[in-house]
Parts: sequence; C-alpha cells; structure tokens
Amino acid sequence: MSGGLLVAGTTSDAGKSVVTAGICRWLVRQGVKVAPFKAQNMSLNSFVTREGAEIGRAQAMQAQACRIEPTALMNPVLLKPGGEQSSQVVLLGKPVGELSARGYHGGRQQKLLGTVLDCLAELRGTYDAVICEGAGSPAEINLRRTDIVNMGIARGARLPVLVVGDIDRGGVFASFFGTLALLSPEDQELVAGFLVNKFRGDVSLLEPGLDMLHGLTGRRTYGVLPFRHGLGIDEEDGLRVSLRGAVRESVVAPPVGEDVLRVAVCAIPLMSNFTDVDALAAEPGVVVRFVDRPEELADADLVVVPGTRGTVRALRWLRERGLADALVRRAAEGRPVLGVCGGFQILGEHIEDEVESRAGAVAGLGLLPVRVRFAREKTLTRPSGQALGEPVEGYEIHHGVAAVEGGEPFLDGCRVGAVWGTHWHGSLESDGFRRAFLREVAAAAGRRFTPAPGTSFAALREEQLDRLGDLIEQHADTDALWRLIESGAPQGLPFIPPGAPA
Repeated sequence: MSGGLLVAGTTSDAGKSVVTAGICRWLVRQGVKVAPFKAQNMSLNSFVTREGAEIGRAQAMQAQACRIEPTALMNPVLLKPGGEQSSQVVLLGKPVGELSARGYHGGRQQKLLGTVLDCLAELRGTYDAVICEGAGSPAEINLRRTDIVNMGIARGARLPVLVVGDIDRGGVFASFFGTLALLSPEDQELVAGFLVNKFRGDVSLLEPGLDMLHGLTGRRTYGVLPFRHGLGIDEEDGLRVSLRGAVRESVVAPPVGEDVLRVAVCAIPLMSNFTDVDALAAEPGVVVRFVDRPEELADADLVVVPGTRGTVRALRWLRERGLADALVRRAAEGRPVLGVCGGFQILGEHIEDEVESRAGAVAGLGLLPVRVRFAREKTLTRPSGQALGEPVEGYEIHHGVAAVEGGEPFLDGCRVGAVWGTHWHGSLESDGFRRAFLREVAAAAGRRFTPAPGTSFAALREEQLDRLGDLIEQHADTDALWRLIESGAPQGLPFIPPGAPA
C-alpha cells in the first residue's frame, strides 16, 4: 500500500478542501505521484470526468492540484440535495436514486463502506500517496455508527488523521480538544495532530497555546497557515465567487476599456455549479454579485440564471420574488440574460417534469423557443465545439432534455436577441469564447467595456493551486507531514477522556 492521510476538520468550512489541495500540490512538486479522495461528498457543485462520471468539483480541483485527470474513484459517493430532507445519491459517478436523510443514514450509508474502501485501495495501489478529505467533523457522535467519510474510512484503511481548525472563527483550541475528546479510544489512536488554518497576526503569540494543547492531548500541531484572500476555489457549497477576491485585490489589472461590466447572478434555490461565473469574475473590470431582489437587476449589464437542482422550484421562486417579471422586461428591452443548465430550462417556453419535481406541465418564462422534458436518465457529457467564432469546451449534468425550436444556435441551446441559453457548464473557462461573449454583452448593454486580451483562466487556477502548495511548504512542518503520510500516526498517543458515548 502507498502512503495516505485523512484531512479532517473541526467544522464544515474549516478549510479541508483547500488544505487537501495544498498538500497535493506540495507533494506533486516534490515528484510524488499523488491522488485526492473523498469517500462521500454532499454538494451541488459537481463535475463530469472524461469517462462520463459525476463527482464533486472539489475533488476535480484537487485532481488538478495533483496534475492528473479526475476519476469516479476519487469521489465514489456524491449526495446532491434536492430539498431539506432528501438527496440524489450518485454512486461511482452515476445516479442511483433519491433517499431521505433518515433512509441514507439509517442503513444505506454503512453498506457503502466496502465500496469506498475498495476505491481507496485501488487508488493506493496506483499512487505513491492518497490525500483524503473528510466531511463536516469527525466528532459527529450521532452519525459515527454509519460514518464512511471520517473516522470510518480512517479506521477501515488505517489512515493517520490531521484535524484542521479555522482560527479566524475563534475557539480553535476548544474545537481541537473537544473534537478529540469526543472520539472513541480506537479513533483517537489515529488522530496524529492538528493544523491551524486562517491565522492572522504574530505566530509567536499563538505558540503558548499550541504548547498547552500538546500538553493536554499529547499531539503536536503540524503547522499554522496564515489567512490568505481568494483561495476558496471549488469548495462544496456556499455563496462565494472563487476568483473574485483575487481579482479585486489586484492592483495590476484595472479595466482595459472605459467601463466596467456588472454581472448579477440570481441566487435561486438549490443553486448548482455557480462556479460557472468564476471565469467572469476573473476578468479585469467585471464585477460579479449574487442577487435575490428585482431592483438589484436594474444596473446589471448581464443577468445570469445559473444551474439548479430544482428547476421548477427555482422558477416558482423567481416568480414569487418578482425576478421573473424583471427578467421578462430585460429581454423585451434587449438587455443581456444568460441561462445555464437549469437556468436555460427556466428561460424556455414549457417544462414537462415527472422526474425532479413531479410537477407535470409548467410554463417557463418564454424568453427562448425551447421545450424541456425531464428524462430519468441523467445526461453526463463533456462536449466541445465552436461558438462565436471561438473553440469552447464544457460539461453537461442534467435530467432535462431540451427541444430547441428556433433562435440562433448557441452551444447546445439558442439565442434570441440578447438572451442566451445553454446546458453547458464551464464554457466561460474557454478564454477566447469568454472574451467574444463579453464583447457581445458589452455591445448589447451599451458599455465601453473591453475584455483583457491576456487573461487565462487556466493560468489563474494554476497560480491559485501553487499558492496553496506554497502555504503548506512555507508554513507546515513538511518533514513531519511526510513522515505521517508515509508511516502513519505515531504509536502510544494518549487517550483523552471522556471519549465517544457508548
């Protein structure tokens, strides 16, 4: 077997995804053949691999950090929420059904432990090291019995565990100690130590606390990572535009033209793959914001209706909020609107849905001559082609099948006036196509905006991944980290009471 490590966290959003990516990038720069792994991911941000499997975008990003192609082995179980109580279960890249939270945690999840361990073993047989990401907290004592993503996978594969804590939130020492103290003796044996994330200030002021934590737990801290803006790339869920922070901080990338371009993204329910707008936010002079009120569309040069896991529900929300009427007015005035995937379906004339919402026939906004019928089989493809005179690539993840009955061709969808619609996610990451599209938007909006000629989204992504690798290389004890990956948790680590409840 190869080396391995599980990156767990004291909470959700402690930084597990970016720390995992940073460790992966640091290792690959040392010549280590490394792969990422997350047994179970709950996210509406997903990606399609070249073999047509759907996985979490975080694992696709981590694979890029490893400089390898993502595969379904890296995220064998993906849960895509469809509401407060249920999720679509995607197993080895293919949807296998909808389950309630009670149904999943009540028995189905534990049955998947063998599958995820097999996937991890296959990766470990191929790579020098596999860096695994946990989910939430390993101390979810109500879910430990069926856990397959935190201590369940660590115990099953004998992985050492590094617990990440977000000190920017406060209470990190209590979180580290409490996480450990709520684990069983068998689980605690694998928790090697801690990693502090998002620290601001003088590290010397933190060191007495780290020493006391070591005295209390017998476990060392493997590093203190400083707070850095603009590093939240392709994480699970949350209203963030991952490259926007980096662009706003840049003092060397002012708008090229006379005007900026304002983009408003409708924050619809069950919004999925909102990472589509990251490439827009990467452009100098493009300002992206999420909106949920019609008046916020007034000064927007482009409105994006993004993907969603609930097309009919999102359409109803747009109508209830008055945003649907505002979109119709925009289209009548010739002001730009872009619909992506579920957003594209919403802009059409008619939706027939007996699969996702089971709502039957529903009228769309009627902005595009498109009729949508939901199929039980999910479309999972990686299309490529040409549009607006430029090469473009994307990926498709949808149950809705669109029949386009007019307009000008646009990717797999169509265009009518200043309204565009497509099922293709990720198309705006194609630099030439993105610039051509923004020129069309600027012309329709009457803005003297010029796309920067040299912006490369792929290069910006690589720069960010290298910054993550730099954080690990410069602020973690990499020698100790490698010993941990190669040899496992130290022997004789003390038990910290009370441990997990019986």
